[in-house]
Amino acid sequence: MSITIALVGNPNSGKTTLFNALTGSNQHVGNWPGVTVERKEGQVRHGNTVCRVVDLPGAYSLGAFSEDEMVAREFILTGNPDVVINVIDATNVERNLYLTTQLLEMGAKVVIALNMVDEAKEREISIDEKALARRLGVPVIPTVASRRNGLEQLMNAALAVASAPRNGHVRLSYGESIDDKLAKLTNLLKAGRWDYPSGWLALKVMEGDEYVRKIVADEQSMQRSKEFLRLWDEIAANEDYYQLEIVDSRYRFVGEVTQDAVRRPAVAVETATDKLDRILTHKYWGIPIFAAIMFVVFQLTFAIGQDFLGEWMASAVEYIGEFLESLLLTVNAPQWLVDFTGNGIIAGVGAVVEFVPLIVILYLLMGLLEDSGYMARAAYVMDNTMRAVGLQGKTFISMIVGFGCNVPGVMATRTLESKKDRMIAILINPFMSCGAKIPIYLVFIAAFFPAYGGAALFAMYALGIIVAFIMGKIFSKTLFKGEVSHFIMELPPYRMPTLGTVLRSMWDNVSGFLTRAGTTIFAVVSLLWVLAVLPGGVEPYGPESILGQIGLAIAPIFKPAGFGTWQASVGLFSGIAAKEAVVATLGMVYAGVEEGMELVMSIREVFTPLTAVSFMVMTLLYTPCAATLGTIRKETGSGKWALFSALYSFGVAWALAVVVFQVGSLLGFA
Repeated sequence: MSITIALVGNPNSGKTTLFNALTGSNQHVGNWPGVTVERKEGQVRHGNTVCRVVDLPGAYSLGAFSEDEMVAREFILTGNPDVVINVIDATNVERNLYLTTQLLEMGAKVVIALNMVDEAKEREISIDEKALARRLGVPVIPTVASRRNGLEQLMNAALAVASAPRNGHVRLSYGESIDDKLAKLTNLLKAGRWDYPSGWLALKVMEGDEYVRKIVADEQSMQRSKEFLRLWDEIAANEDYYQLEIVDSRYRFVGEVTQDAVRRPAVAVETATDKLDRILTHKYWGIPIFAAIMFVVFQLTFAIGQDFLGEWMASAVEYIGEFLESLLLTVNAPQWLVDFTGNGIIAGVGAVVEFVPLIVILYLLMGLLEDSGYMARAAYVMDNTMRAVGLQGKTFISMIVGFGCNVPGVMATRTLESKKDRMIAILINPFMSCGAKIPIYLVFIAAFFPAYGGAALFAMYALGIIVAFIMGKIFSKTLFKGEVSHFIMELPPYRMPTLGTVLRSMWDNVSGFLTRAGTTIFAVVSLLWVLAVLPGGVEPYGPESILGQIGLAIAPIFKPAGFGTWQASVGLFSGIAAKEAVVATLGMVYAGVEEGMELVMSIREVFTPLTAVSFMVMTLLYTPCAATLGTIRKETGSGKWALFSALYSFGVAWALAVVVFQVGSLLGFA
């Protein structure tokens, strides 16, 4: 036997923690068809039943204001889940139950996971879950997902509800006038062919849902009904009144459900979160503390990742290269294959893989900050700064996501309500130092600034943020004029990070990095190797090769920035496919020219500290990778914005790299 369980809940309700606790490693991530919203699915076996668990996007309501909300409600209405587990934060029952009322209006089979009851107890919040269950008409199971408490009882309740007959729609009363019109409209809508329940459609029409209204208005059978058209006009004339009454009715229902069932202390208990927030989100000290925390993260990344693990990984890559070359020579493999393996694959892909330990440590530390609840504070403390450049604090969340990868960073902008904020956030997100850019920084830092690794990496991240702020200000005053939207964000309580969640987040990022190294980077390196050894008769990896000629053609563009060599130019060109390819390409071309030398040693031969800084600035800011450009096109619905992003970011990067080199030269740093 198998069933489908949908997980739905407010952001920060512990929904994802519950999903991870239920499914463990039996999960995969993709995208919902036709949209960029992430899709998480997993499996759990409970007794003889195999349960497919679908983690729906976090949402405060099931309207049509964002792709997240649309995806969640579409799956509940048309995805045919056997049961919906509604995850509720036990410290904020009243607010979370608004979403529950909408699930009940849909007629979904619901089980409530009353999560984080331990935190509610710490705050002296008393909850009578039996009273809640009786008034809502659905099971209410107390859980602590982070400790796996209550999961057995939750799954038992979910299977029982899934196998029970559907009770029909829970109909709230919205007042006699609205109830009467809802009944009439529901009866009229039964004549149409819908993918949705007619009662739910009627409610959304009266609530003014534009998406549903268009569906209903386009139905031919409705257009032929004079009674429907009369009622439609009457509803349209009182749309604002009906919408407010429906929302108020839901909150009245929530109040009735929680009356005497949820009791709070007369004086709110001051928690550890309250005490920490007085310091960490301080009006003046919040930003310096955030900067200091990130500085420590980068210092630890280098101290642990490079000093303890980096040399080991470099030795492992070197050993594998020598072993493969020896094996190929033993079996009398053709010389071209030996050269491709050593100077192409090992020198190229290996140069990227060598930095995996540092990336592991960085994502592990970032995961600890995220799971502790601190990273949400970063957006809060940055709100005033963001407003100064014409944006709002929530924009910084997408920028933080961009630290992992610019693709989900761009996708994260869909949570912004204002089109102005969303467009600007999309265009400035590629300035964030994603994981793919880290190997570029690391190889140049190792070559020239090994004693200041953490500070140098921190400086690159900070520069990306500063440039993003400046461009955001320019865009808000030129291309996207308009008022700054309001910033409303819920700050989760501080929690002890869950090791499993942190490790899974870290592995998601690192595995994506390794996958690109084994696919995109391998393909790029293979193509570049062919170009580097052709045409026959010329010196491989030399300026007369096809690759060398391509590099020589574009090198003059970068001469004012101080790195106008064909090798550096080809490296930047390959980075448009994927930023990791920059290091892979440099590893290949310099390994071919200076055979036997490590990439770091080769870099020291052809760059200076000043040109190294100029090159890092260029790679930080220039044209986004192909995957990011594709995401920008999809998110904006226009290839023109993707092209604009590619060209303007290249211009910004080139100008700043030139300024760094020219000013540095004038000051005597050349």
